[in-house]
Amino acid sequence: MPDRRLAAVTPVVALSTGALLVLAGALSGSTGGSALVYVLLVAVVGAGAVFGWWYGRQREKATRAWAARIGWTYYGTDPGLPARWQRAPFGEGRSRRVGELIAGAYGERPASSFAYRYTTGSGKNRRTHTYWVVTMGMPTWLPGLQLTHQGLGARIVTTFGGQDLEFESEDFNAAWRVEARDAKFAHDVLHPRTLERLVRPDAVGLNLRIEGSDLLCWSQGLPDTAALASRLGVMRALIDGIPRYVWLDHGYDPASIRTDLGETWKP
Repeated sequence: MPDRRLAAVTPVVALSTGALLVLAGALSGSTGGSALVYVLLVAVVGAGAVFGWWYGRQREKATRAWAARIGWTYYGTDPGLPARWQRAPFGEGRSRRVGELIAGAYGERPASSFAYRYTTGSGKNRRTHTYWVVTMGMPTWLPGLQLTHQGLGARIVTTFGGQDLEFESEDFNAAWRVEARDAKFAHDVLHPRTLERLVRPDAVGLNLRIEGSDLLCWSQGLPDTAALASRLGVMRALIDGIPRYVWLDHGYDPASIRTDLGETWKP
């Protein structure tokens, strides 16, 4: 994972910036204080920009080295990726961009991990949204199916008529909100064994979606390579749990290729 020293430096920078701002406020009412306040504010902004650049470079170096150790490739960015998927967190805001993109194989499936950012608002209301997205390729297109964690927002949406399919596991229903245009497909994919897998601690709290021939997992924040194997494990379990008749219904026979899972790499 990116060097833990980065996490140690961040609060130091934040405290230093806060101290400068407090000092600026204290001096603002003194003679000649206005000019000094301006200088301090410029220094704070400049230091923040320099730290942001340095922090990004350090994350890039750490991620590139980590990817090389497990046999993945560091690509950095891909301008075409934001347009590949249509639902959240994609398709919102402007200045949509990908960073820290790495890709490789997990077992026998292609996978990738990246930071996705977009911007909303302007002026004082301008905000940059950052998500960690993990993808895993599937052998064919499947109908859409989305699972999001049952937070307060999901419960409010459901209360006002948002879709939330019910399943035979109360633990699963309490942990996940399920949306799908084809309810039968959702129930075929989310059979009892998969329901049990998705209420384990490593799965609860994630967001998952089948879109086209990809399975996506996303959450707010920057990528964390230390947690990548866990997320990929959940994603592979979901794909591997899809019954053969579902694949056959969509033109693919899993019996025609190797089906053993192989060894899981360890970061």
